[in-house]
Amino acid sequence: MNANNYKNIIFDFGGVIINIDYNLTTKAFRDLGLDNFDELFSKLRQSDLFDRYEKGLISSSDFRAELKSNFHLNVDDAVFDKAWNAMLQDLPQERLTLLNRLKSTHRTFLLSNTNEIHINTICEHMKTEMNIPDLSVYFEKVYLFYKVKMRKPDVEIFELVLRENNLDPAETLFIDDSPQHLEGAKKLGIQTYWLDVTKESITDLF
Repeated sequence: MNANNYKNIIFDFGGVIINIDYNLTTKAFRDLGLDNFDELFSKLRQSDLFDRYEKGLISSSDFRAELKSNFHLNVDDAVFDKAWNAMLQDLPQERLTLLNRLKSTHRTFLLSNTNEIHINTICEHMKTEMNIPDLSVYFEKVYLFYKVKMRKPDVEIFELVLRENNLDPAETLFIDDSPQHLEGAKKLGIQTYWLDVTKESITDLF
């Protein structure tokens, strides 16, 4: 991919920048005694609980309480968060190096559905283990769903990014590892790229 074809690049976070393994959260909850976690989790994903949490319409406390109730799980918040965060893997240095380089030549943005529990854990790890203050080091602006009360693939969140930063969609590239999340961007004329994380990394693109 020729980065010179674009002036602006919007990145997804999970899978694109940080590695994610959902199976590890499944295993962590199984270790807490939830042998049917997959079934319960699948049913809950069909409800609006995760949509409400991702959009910041309910607090982390309410999210924990509702999941614990549905799972009939009697554990404290620290134990719950450890299991919920198990899916979070490494932030490869070569990707951060790429983001740092691209920021000097392009306007770069982060657009992520990363929830509050996850992002707090990630930022704490960056500070204590990597000596990185926060994600704003690598982006002109960071958009997190729970803060702006919107989510992908809704057109509104892409309109917000374009409007607030005066971006021309024809000069803007959006990269995401979930093809369904590209649809809202496409409707506005934003250029899109589906990153197949089973075959490639963003470091292969630029």
